[in-house]
Amino acid sequence: MVEQKTFKTLDDLDCKGKKVLLRGDLNVPMHDGRITDTTRLDRLVPTIKELVKKGAKVILCSHFARPKGKVVPEMSLKPVGEALSNILKQPVAFADNCVGPDAQKAVTSMKDGDILLLENTRFHAGEEKNDPTLSRELASLADVYVDDAFSASHRAHASTEGVTKFLPSFAGRLMEAELNALNAALEHPDRPVGAIIGGSKISTKLDLLSNMINKVDVLIIGGAMANTFLAAQGVKTGKSLQEADMHETARDIMEKAKEQNCKILLPVDVVVAAELKNNPATQTVDVHAVPDNQMILDVGPKTVKLLNKYLAELKTLVWNGPLGAFEFTPFDKATNEVAQEAAKLTKAGKLKSIAGGGDTVSALKHAGVINEMSYVSTAGGAFLEWLEGKALPGIVALTTLAQETMPL
Repeated sequence: MVEQKTFKTLDDLDCKGKKVLLRGDLNVPMHDGRITDTTRLDRLVPTIKELVKKGAKVILCSHFARPKGKVVPEMSLKPVGEALSNILKQPVAFADNCVGPDAQKAVTSMKDGDILLLENTRFHAGEEKNDPTLSRELASLADVYVDDAFSASHRAHASTEGVTKFLPSFAGRLMEAELNALNAALEHPDRPVGAIIGGSKISTKLDLLSNMINKVDVLIIGGAMANTFLAAQGVKTGKSLQEADMHETARDIMEKAKEQNCKILLPVDVVVAAELKNNPATQTVDVHAVPDNQMILDVGPKTVKLLNKYLAELKTLVWNGPLGAFEFTPFDKATNEVAQEAAKLTKAGKLKSIAGGGDTVSALKHAGVINEMSYVSTAGGAFLEWLEGKALPGIVALTTLAQETMPL
C-alpha cells in the first residue's frame, strides 16, 4: 500500500504560470442530459480552486461512460463542464477534443487561473489501451500532471497511468485524502480494527474476504453472503439467496480466519419474509429457526446489539456493503442502526470509520450518516480492489514512474 511520504502532493508543487493537466473523475450519473448527483464534481472543487488560486492554467480531463473509442455525442463532457462552471462560479472553457489541434488551440489561449475541460478521453480507443501515443499527446498539453481521480486509479489507462511517464506527477487533494484514509484503515490502523463486509455473493468478494482475515481483528459478514456462511455450517436458510457451490470456500475462510486470530461474526437472529418487497409480512426468528418458505432479508435486533457491542471495542472500522436488503422497508433497519452507532462513536472520537463502495454510500446516505463517518470513498471498483490488497496502476504510477519521466 501507499504511505503518504511516497507520493508528491500540491504542497510540493509550484504551479504559478504552469499548465497543469488535472485528471478528475467526471463520470457522473446523468439522466436526459441532466446530472442527477454532483458528488464527484463537489469533491474535485478543492483541488481546482487551489490550483486556480496559485495561478495555474488548469486543464481538466476525464472519461465519461463507455463510448468504446468512438465519438458518441450523448457521452460528451460538455454538460458536465457547464455544471462544474456553476459549482465553481467561474467560467470553464471546453475543447472539442482531448488532444490534437482543438485541444492545443484551447490551451494556447489560456491565461493564469483559467480552467479548460477537455472532451471525453474515451472518445479515443488509445485511452483504455493505455496507448503511449495518446499519453504523449495528452502530456504535451501541460507542464505537470495532477491526479485527483482515485476512483479511476485501478485502471492502467492513458490518462491515469500512461501520462505519468512523460510529466512530473502529483496527487490532488482528493487523492491525498483518499490514500491517507485508506492507509489509516488497514496499513497503519489503530487496533483493534474491524470490517463490515456485506453483499450478495462470496464469489464476487473472495479476494476481499481473504485479504480482510489477514488485516482485521473482527470480520462482520452481512447481506446474503452471510446466508452462504450459515448454510455452510448446516444452518437451514429456507428460500434465502445463498451459494451452495461456495460452502467449502466459506468453511475454508472461517478456518483461515481462526488461524489468523480474526473473529468472524455472523447473524444470531434474522428478519424473514416470503417475498422481497416494501413492507411485507415479516418475522424475527433465531438463525436456527428460519421457516422453509421464508427468506432472510435482514439481521435481527439481537445481532444489531451484538455488532454494536463489538463496535464499541474497536478503534478502526472499514465498511463495504449493507447488512440487509436496505432498499426495501423494513429491511433497512439493521444497517441504519449499526451505521448510526458507528457515526456516534466516530463523532465522539472513539472510532475511525472508513467506508466505500456503491451500495455502501447509498446505505449510509439512507441512514443519514454519510457526513458523520471519518471518510467515505465514492470510488467503487478502485476502493474494492484496494481492500482486496491489489496494486492500483494509477497509484503505483504516482509513487514510482512519476519520479523519472521520459522526453515528450
